[in-house]
Amino acid sequence: MRIFLIITNSKTNFMNIALIKKFFCLTAAFMLSIAAFSQDKVLNIWDAKAPGKVCKEDEEIILKGDRNYKFVSVPTISIYKVESETPAPAVLICPGGGYGRVCIEHEGTEIAKWLNSIGFTAVILKYRIPENRDGAFADAQRALRLIRYNAKAWNIDPNRLGMLGFSAGGHLTARTSTSFNIQAYEPTDAADKLSARPDFSVLVYPAYLYTDANYTLPPEIKITKDTPPVFITQAQDDVKYFDSSIAYYLAAKKMGVKADIHLFADGGHGKGVRRTQEPMKDWHNICGEWLKYYFLNPSKK
Repeated sequence: MRIFLIITNSKTNFMNIALIKKFFCLTAAFMLSIAAFSQDKVLNIWDAKAPGKVCKEDEEIILKGDRNYKFVSVPTISIYKVESETPAPAVLICPGGGYGRVCIEHEGTEIAKWLNSIGFTAVILKYRIPENRDGAFADAQRALRLIRYNAKAWNIDPNRLGMLGFSAGGHLTARTSTSFNIQAYEPTDAADKLSARPDFSVLVYPAYLYTDANYTLPPEIKITKDTPPVFITQAQDDVKYFDSSIAYYLAAKKMGVKADIHLFADGGHGKGVRRTQEPMKDWHNICGEWLKYYFLNPSKK
């Protein structure tokens, strides 16, 4: 990265010097922040063509207002490792986008940076879209198995590997957390012999988990006593999807699954960790304490 500084006033005074010092201090801090948070690698999760449905269109990156992917046929994982002397816990991030896009920035890279800051390695899943829920489910299972298969090389504890999903990614996280015994694709290698069960899950303004006024879950979401512990958060003014959180929590409670639910009056849908005023702006701080209490310390259950 090249940085150019132009001084137009030939009479350099103390104010100029102070500004220059401030500029370079800020630049140094910026460069250190880049060094502290960087993508270690990106891997295709399938050695050949992904099994099942793929789209015919070429993949697109949409930059309007944010960075999103469209028409994904080659799913990937992007690994952001945290510095740790011992194997670190890890989280597979499933961004949202209504199964039509993958919102890779505010529900992906920004979340990875936050997870790194609290001691978790982060892995972002770019799953198949559009309208390919079964393909995305297979991608999520494969991603979890690949992380476990490479746990030693990536300094990850394979027994502290969870998922965190937003909106449609919350639905994908819930499906993967409750259907890990379903084989979503034919095994291809040694990684596919490993478990596809996440050790915990986080659902942030999840979608598509509510079917009727009785808070019935959709048929692909079947919570059992083996469903992993879950942290759920959503805002009441997220009218279209708010009941998804209630439905999942009630089903988890009924089956004795450890579940934390944090609901807010205002916060809307989307935004990741970008809220600045709404009560829901602190969801990630609350979630961070939950993650650290149960999964950063290996002695916690």
